[in-house]
Amino acid sequence: MLLGGWVGIAVGLWLSVLAPVRAEARSACETPIRILIQRAANPVDLTVDGKKYRFKLHRGRELSVNGSKVGAWMSPMGEHRLGEVSLFGRVQVRAHQGEVVVIGHVPLDKYVEGTLKGEMPSRWAEEALRAQAVVSRTYALHERAMHAEAPYDVATTTQSQVYLGGGVAESIRRAVKDTDCRVLTHGGDPILAVFHSAAGGKTASSGEVWGRDLTYLVSQQVGGEDDSPDTYWRTQLSPSELRGLLASRGHRLGRVRGVRIVARSSSGRVKQIEISGSSGQIEISGGRFRTLLGNRRLRSTLFEVREDSRGDFVFVGSGRGHGVGMSQWGARAMAQRGVSYPQILSNFYPGTRLEKWRASALSSREVGSRSD
Repeated sequence: MLLGGWVGIAVGLWLSVLAPVRAEARSACETPIRILIQRAANPVDLTVDGKKYRFKLHRGRELSVNGSKVGAWMSPMGEHRLGEVSLFGRVQVRAHQGEVVVIGHVPLDKYVEGTLKGEMPSRWAEEALRAQAVVSRTYALHERAMHAEAPYDVATTTQSQVYLGGGVAESIRRAVKDTDCRVLTHGGDPILAVFHSAAGGKTASSGEVWGRDLTYLVSQQVGGEDDSPDTYWRTQLSPSELRGLLASRGHRLGRVRGVRIVARSSSGRVKQIEISGSSGQIEISGGRFRTLLGNRRLRSTLFEVREDSRGDFVFVGSGRGHGVGMSQWGARAMAQRGVSYPQILSNFYPGTRLEKWRASALSSREVGSRSD
């Protein structure tokens, strides 16, 4: 699941040598999306249409494939497998700073199939799958525009969207085909179509989570999430565990004596939290605290905190993810009630337009910043 959409993909000088490859797409939904597949030390094994390639680094900077030295390598169009990731498209491999860097170039709708496989169960209602297909397609095009001069557009993890590649169910192929290259736009451009697993009854606005208000990412009531495994969750930490986590981030408070929520956002999420110890106290944001504990342990910032009889801190919460944009479990519930995918999307992204994407729409405005 996505879930790092706002901050984008961190690209630095370590990959500045990789120039983007922009093959002219035969149709809008064959627009290439560049995916960071892997950065790894020796060796890297890749299979293309059944043929095996092994990439190795020599002296930390010279790349070889199957024993022959190459400066950089681009595969032919075909079926690829790299570890657990499979894809249809092309793969670029280079060496940089002691690592083998692998970037996939995948046609847009093949990418959408792979993300739909990673982000939503294929057995879910058709209209929910269609809504997710539009959202994933829109997000990919938004990131492509934002990173036009960068080495890649998206990653395979929740830093962007979870991408699992080929071998998808027929229901996924059908959802991608049925949505016919449609995307959500605002002002003619693909929107920042972020999403999350479950909202805990109410989504958050982009302003309260990331500090910038977007008219189509506003707080909305969400019903029907009761079947989500994240409707109710509970995490328990001892004072010593919390002390160790804080110390690992440079916060040395001594024995932790108390954890107190001092501010909430308009949707009820923890905005600021105070932690006091025998040697002092700190106040940090709910988002930073969630990062400190880990997203699996603290599934969202919609939680209460209490102390049990043993002195452990108990966090009781609801929802999973940042809470902005579409709730996947909320979309599922709407689809089960017979709501169409355009209605689902207009509910979670008000003020947007659902329109068919055309490659010619990729204009000079592709290269921009999130403050536009």
